[in-house]
Amino acid sequence: MKRILTAIVLIAAVVSLVFYGPVWGIALAAALVACLAAIEYRALAHETGVHIPMWWIISATLIVFYFTIKLTEFELPVLSLLAFVLLAWSGFRAPLERVLPDASLGLFSLIYIVYPLTLLPLIRNHEDGTGLLIFLFVCVWSGDIAALYIGKNFGRRKLTRLSPNKTWEGSIASIVGSVVFGMGIYYLGIHLSNRGWTGLHIDIPAWQMLLLAMILNIAAQLGDLLESAIKRGAGVKDSGTMLPGHGGILDRIDALLLAAPVLWYVLLLKDWQGLFR
Repeated sequence: MKRILTAIVLIAAVVSLVFYGPVWGIALAAALVACLAAIEYRALAHETGVHIPMWWIISATLIVFYFTIKLTEFELPVLSLLAFVLLAWSGFRAPLERVLPDASLGLFSLIYIVYPLTLLPLIRNHEDGTGLLIFLFVCVWSGDIAALYIGKNFGRRKLTRLSPNKTWEGSIASIVGSVVFGMGIYYLGIHLSNRGWTGLHIDIPAWQMLLLAMILNIAAQLGDLLESAIKRGAGVKDSGTMLPGHGGILDRIDALLLAAPVLWYVLLLKDWQGLFR
């Protein structure tokens, strides 16, 4: 019950923000989530003997958000500068055998957690951004729910050693769930747009949206498995305890961390090559 109530509150908050919140509000919420997830990641890194300074991981998260969204041309130079700052800090303050792990795992947090979340306000600001963002969330959420319940009740064949509870039955159900509910959102958008409300409208052919739902689901499942690999490597079960019944923030957004960049890359290809014309 605690897990269900937490999920309902989170889904309602996210959907309300996507539909009614300004882009800067989405950016602010994403930055907050990124900071909390990065702090959990820092704790996981500490379990392996690595030390990432708290002041660096929070300030670097906020700086990357600002430059990715407001001054994109400075994004790579700023990322490089942040890496050198952490390397210098580690080099002068940490034991020498920890310099490379501290600096490299700190930088990885920006690539693995922070950058994917900066893409959420950028997707929202894109043409048909509201519909695309809802489509992304629905594909991730429905796939996760389908995998959980089908895998738990009917799963027999183990999927991978990265997560012993994952099964092939759950994985296939996850793809089906994303396709069914993702396309449901797509056709609902068409239905509402024909009646004058374009909040869910997505101007992409149906067969391509179906393919996109499958691709996003596969990316989401891979993101989930990779976070499991990180946790198992650190010797912990959950990334944290911030969300009752769900573990940590990182446990809830692991699928999104890979699915969001995949959607963004598809949109870049669309703009560059007219992929969906």
